[in-house]
Amino acid sequence: MGKVRWVVSRTAATAVAIGGLRAARKARKVDPLMNPVSDLDRTGRNKRVVGLGGRTGANLAAHKARRVFAGAERRDTIDREYEVKTAEQVVETLGEMKGALMKIGQMASFLDAGMPDHVKEVLAQLQQNAPPMSHELVEEMIVEELGKTTAELFAEFDPDPIAAASIGQVHRAITHGGDAVAVKVQYPGVDKAITSDLANADALFLGLQTLFPGLDPKAIASELRERIVEELDYELEATNQELFADYFAGHPTIHVPGVHRTLSSKRVLTSDLAEGVHFNEVVASWSQDQRDLAAETIYRFAFGGIYQIGAFNGDPHPGNYLFRPDGHVVFLDFGLVKRFGDEALQGFEKLITAMVINKSPGEFRVVAEELGLLQGEQSYSDELVVEYFSHFYDFVTTDGEYTMTKEYAAKSVRHIFDPSGRFSEISRTANVPRDFVILQRINLGLMSLFAELNATRNWRRITEELWPWKDDAPPSTPMGEAIAVWVEERASAAAQA
Repeated sequence: MGKVRWVVSRTAATAVAIGGLRAARKARKVDPLMNPVSDLDRTGRNKRVVGLGGRTGANLAAHKARRVFAGAERRDTIDREYEVKTAEQVVETLGEMKGALMKIGQMASFLDAGMPDHVKEVLAQLQQNAPPMSHELVEEMIVEELGKTTAELFAEFDPDPIAAASIGQVHRAITHGGDAVAVKVQYPGVDKAITSDLANADALFLGLQTLFPGLDPKAIASELRERIVEELDYELEATNQELFADYFAGHPTIHVPGVHRTLSSKRVLTSDLAEGVHFNEVVASWSQDQRDLAAETIYRFAFGGIYQIGAFNGDPHPGNYLFRPDGHVVFLDFGLVKRFGDEALQGFEKLITAMVINKSPGEFRVVAEELGLLQGEQSYSDELVVEYFSHFYDFVTTDGEYTMTKEYAAKSVRHIFDPSGRFSEISRTANVPRDFVILQRINLGLMSLFAELNATRNWRRITEELWPWKDDAPPSTPMGEAIAVWVEERASAAAQA
């Protein structure tokens, strides 16, 4: 029965793309335009989710019956078949619905570090692929947005998408100037689908408040709604992308594709075409040294963005990276970007100083209460507060090589979502203020990726290079040395300009 419970709690919540691709082929037979966003009204989309629950529930009942009458040697095979079938059903539903619900499925697809390999193989495909829309719809959207056909705008345009995800799909093209580009086209109707999905956000977080009374559900729902709705505006995404591209221009290992503004609009975004392999290939076949280098680059990009330009690209899932040897990583998709002001950055500095540098429980608790992470005047000790929160700082508190393990990633999830046990009183009075909502993607997403890579580095020394209040920290790795040269050259060029 333990394995059956695992299937219900994880497979049904995380599945992804094989079934979605089959659904795409079936849909083309029925509708040659294949509008990829189904059930745009809130009631219709809710019914799809409820119907999915009914199908997976029926699967579970049948699965239990089969296990009862199967011999011990057959039960593993039966379990495996059930898990994959349930995954395919979730994929088919979320893949066709797209919008915010599919984005939740994408996040879940790489969140659980303890998931069986055969389920991961299904889920991983959602990170790059979903049922695509037809070329007729692509043409319709581009003409509507840019006023011309693909034949007029581009020297070549591949009608088959190279990626299809929750909000739009991407096509290769060649400009009339000879540039290879990636053209992202938003699904028609996805704005209505996301609005429908987010209509339930307040109720969801009000429900969570019963488990975590310290939560401010309205603030969390408002922040998530604002950030996700922003993803629909490709002009804003272009601005975000240019912010990162300009800052990291010429960086030794971080690469952000340039934007072609004249071929972009609110629902079409054209960028330089990037080359590289996907995350699953890195995990499956690259050496540990190469995986460590890839992780170091992603780490420097995520935390460098926060501390150096006050912006965090808040969608760290594997489909948003392309990998090249020796730590070169291309970063894609800048729709979900959180900007931080000076006050927020100063708050982060205070927390880190108290926990990591001063190692002062009392100081950390005062700062955590000031920032709204904890309710004040609680009976638990400062030491228990630090014991709870120190897990999230463990990798930078340790001055030595630290391996991001699957156990560490799983513990991060339990720390956030488990309101019972030793830290139950803290969990009930803890909150996630607006500036920390998107940052939780580090704990829920980035660390899970690093766990898959089994990444090892002295993260403390690397982080000191990134902290603006530690501007005297020397390079701690060969990559850091190359970056120091880049920084000097950039400063010299700016001084001469």
